[in-house]
Amino acid sequence: MAGTTVGEVWAGVRQRVLALRSAPNRRAVFGAHFHGHGHGFELLPVLTEDQVAAVERHRGVTFPPEYRRFLLEVGAGGAGPDYGLFPVRPVGPDTPPAMPRWARPFRPERTRELADHQDAEPLRAAYGDTPEEEARFRRDQHAWDRREDELLEVVTEGTLCVSEQGCGYYTLLALTGPERGTMWHDARAAAEGALPVQLVGGPGRVTFAAWYLHWLDRAERQARQPANSTSG
Repeated sequence: MAGTTVGEVWAGVRQRVLALRSAPNRRAVFGAHFHGHGHGFELLPVLTEDQVAAVERHRGVTFPPEYRRFLLEVGAGGAGPDYGLFPVRPVGPDTPPAMPRWARPFRPERTRELADHQDAEPLRAAYGDTPEEEARFRRDQHAWDRREDELLEVVTEGTLCVSEQGCGYYTLLALTGPERGTMWHDARAAAEGALPVQLVGGPGRVTFAAWYLHWLDRAERQARQPANSTSG
């Protein structure tokens, strides 16, 4: 994508995705068809500039340029990595403001804080056998649990959840802070916080366009193989 502007990166992408609806091996692409569900290589209609701006005002944040242009030129959700992209619905003028979590600073260092906190979990063996020590352990355990819940809640602030990977894992787009525009794994299902998405042979940080186009290139190769082929 070197030398490609944001206005050019999505040229022809909607047509490429929709063309895969009739590809011979389309059902082999992960997330496209799953027990009668899946995105089926369908895309929602694009949003207008006014609709995108209204959603941004509602959420109190401006979308990163690549994702914003995607909504305007490719679709407001549907076919994509994992089980597809979550929809972005237009909002009306009377829609109440959203929770401010999207506009708060995304701080991936909180994942390190979460890991350090987990390493410091109180262990019963470190306490004595008296009733007083049992009570102290329970107090410390309760405080530790409460802090872990807080960290798991704030670790993804400043991000937009764009897709579901399955088994409680999601993919995030950073909306704020120095990592704005980059992609992250929501690994809170394993109590691991937010971890950067990495592509084999790719850059250290993956932007939304690189993430989506990497999926599309691979989906095209797989879907266009002879039917029932599973190699990818």
